[in-house]
Amino acid sequence: MSEPLRLGIAGLGTVGIGVVKIVRQHAALLAARTGREIVISAISARDKSKDRGVSLSGYSWENDPVSLATRADVDVFVELIGGDEGPAKNAVEAALAAGKEVVTANKALLAIHGQALAETAEAHDRALRYEAAVAGGIPVIKSLTEGLAGNDITRVMGVMNGSCNYILTRMETAGLSYQEVFAEADGLGYLEADPQLDVGGIDAAHKLAILASLAFGTRVDFDGITLEGIDRVSIEDIRAAADMGYKIKLLGVAQKTGRGLEQRMQPCLVPDSSPLGQLEGGTNMVVLEGDAVGQIVLRGPGAGEGPTASAVMADVCDIAKGMRTPVFGIPSAQLTGSTPARTQLPAPYYLRMSLDDKPGALAKVAKVLGEAGVSIDRMRQYGHEDTSAPVLIVTHKTTRDALDTALAAMDGTDVLSGAPVALRIEAV
Repeated sequence: MSEPLRLGIAGLGTVGIGVVKIVRQHAALLAARTGREIVISAISARDKSKDRGVSLSGYSWENDPVSLATRADVDVFVELIGGDEGPAKNAVEAALAAGKEVVTANKALLAIHGQALAETAEAHDRALRYEAAVAGGIPVIKSLTEGLAGNDITRVMGVMNGSCNYILTRMETAGLSYQEVFAEADGLGYLEADPQLDVGGIDAAHKLAILASLAFGTRVDFDGITLEGIDRVSIEDIRAAADMGYKIKLLGVAQKTGRGLEQRMQPCLVPDSSPLGQLEGGTNMVVLEGDAVGQIVLRGPGAGEGPTASAVMADVCDIAKGMRTPVFGIPSAQLTGSTPARTQLPAPYYLRMSLDDKPGALAKVAKVLGEAGVSIDRMRQYGHEDTSAPVLIVTHKTTRDALDTALAAMDGTDVLSGAPVALRIEAV
């Protein structure tokens, strides 16, 4: 059997401790599957004295993750610190420069600095692997780079933030408002320290940027993503969508179009009978479409100690077996710059608005939509609320530009009571 593969783990939160447990509990299994013993040489975290539920006395300690990354007895630097700047970035760069292999779960780091890090890793002929950075325990990175390598990928989409899916599912099942469920999720510890990373769609957009690069051979372009969070989704939208046979999901979509690479992370309506429509709670789902395979659906836990540590160890095992592939599927020098498709492909849209209860109000709205080239597929009006009337409209396929033109013109009609809500209906 070959020499042991020695790990240095930076970050001993939930995932880091999960990795320690797997290395300990499955030592014989890992060695049998890789042909090498996998051991932990040294560790690093902010607080050495913290009780983490497992004994760490057998490992060397480094206060500075950069020092850990450059130790002579570390072959693979495992970065589980998080964040796109500071210690995580510095330590990963130091590890690659020192000739170490790197495994990370840090989607923000890759979404912002992925191209530069890929170039560094490949220049030093080192691996930079990140299965755990996207969708937790779901092997979506391997699926794109290995299982679907013979496909021209046409679309990637999915629910990639379990906290948002929990909030939207809970609103529906409990009939609670967004504000009530947000407070509940925050109290249960489901949200990041900065909740906007979750509910603003930023966390999920980091993941989408990585998947788009792998799927379409482009440089990671987080700034090219159209981003909208779930904070404007109301219980009225949840109920109205259900009444029409839809569910609302924070949906990430990436696809190549004639106008460039379309990347968007936004609340969308999906058919309630679809796999995405049936997804509940904190589970993640990624849908991949290729010209040869058609559509495949990957579903599983998107976070947590076991699932994310499992993904980290999948990368460690590949390194132990000597597997080395370009960071984003093809050599970084061959990744192309993408042109963001600011005009999205046409789709039907859901509109919710409250109209003043006076004659001709609905006719004015229909006229404005028609003048912008937006045709109405169906419309429903619910019970009056004091001096206003809630109206729901589903359009035929249209562009977001045309819809925005119509919404802007509606401001001049003097019949709206509050700002309309517009959500794309995604074909899945």
